[in-house]
Order: sequence, then structure tokens, then C-alpha cells
Amino acid sequence: MERLQPETSLLLVVDVQERLAAAMPAPAMERLVANAGLLLEAARVLRIPVVASEQYPKGLGPTVAPIADRLRALAVQPVDKLTFDAVDEPRIADAIGRHAPRAVIVVGMETHVCVFQTARELARRGYAVHVVADAVASRREEHRVLGLALCERAGAVAPPAESVVFDWLRVAGTGEFKALSRLLR
Repeated sequence: MERLQPETSLLLVVDVQERLAAAMPAPAMERLVANAGLLLEAARVLRIPVVASEQYPKGLGPTVAPIADRLRALAVQPVDKLTFDAVDEPRIADAIGRHAPRAVIVVGMETHVCVFQTARELARRGYAVHVVADAVASRREEHRVLGLALCERAGAVAPPAESVVFDWLRVAGTGEFKALSRLLR
């Protein structure tokens, strides 16, 4: 496994939507929003491309406000989809392909459905896939755990958000480190 590098990474936010979030345990959503927010801020500071999806927004609503605000600040408009595997939506696959990342870092919901199917397909396509264990959620904790295990069996790794950020940063003392260190406490 190679070290994550900002210039060869892409952050993919999968279906963090209002009506789906309402079905999640509150602590799981708080953890997901905080850690996805950390990764989105790191993506901003380190200039890492971001792609986002929304599963059937007419039924599941828009992206939750804290994540939507960060996406807007990055000029990222979520792509609507009906497929569970986000990469099966051609506009998402094209957006990822335009950036030509070696590693795709995945956050979102639900771990055992859309996140798993997306991670499996990304791995099949040859990307190094990192499903961020503390930035994914399912309605039931056991489904999150089983979903992470499925992602790993498909070839992904499941680090916590801080591991991803510190890998991207590589060294302390830089301007980027100082900009992000307040979020890493």
C-alpha cells in the first residue's frame, strides 16, 4: 500500500442526504459529518479534487447542510444518481476519470449498500480505495461494520479520517499542517 499523496488523490462523498441522515443513529451522523468535514477541509487546503453524489434526491433530499456548505465552498455540485454504485453513474465515473487519481477516498452512506458497491467497483477499476471507517454510516451499526468488512474484502482499506489527513500532510510544521492542526485536536 502506497502513502496517500494529495496530487494523486480524490475525495468521493457518497449520498450524505437529509432524509437518509434522519434514519441514522445520531452519534453515527455526528461522527460522519465531523470526519467528512475534516477531510473536505483538508481537500480544500491541499487542493485535492472532490466529487459528490446524491441518491435519488427527489426522495432522499439534498446533501445535509454542513457537508453541502463545504461542497459549495469547493464549487462542487453533487451529481444525482439512481444507481447504488456511484461509479455506475457515467457523470460520476467521468468526473473521477478527468482527475485521474491513483487513490479514491470514500465517505458517506450507507456503508453496506452504496459505499460498499462503489468501493468494490473502484477497486475493480484499479484505484487504491480508502473507505474512511469513521466517515461512513449505516442505519444499524452492525451494517456499518459488515459494510466495512465487505469493502476490505473487495480490496479497500478502512483507515480513520485522521490517518488519511496525516498521510496527505506527511510532515509537521508546514502551512498546510498549521491550517489543519486545529481540526486534529
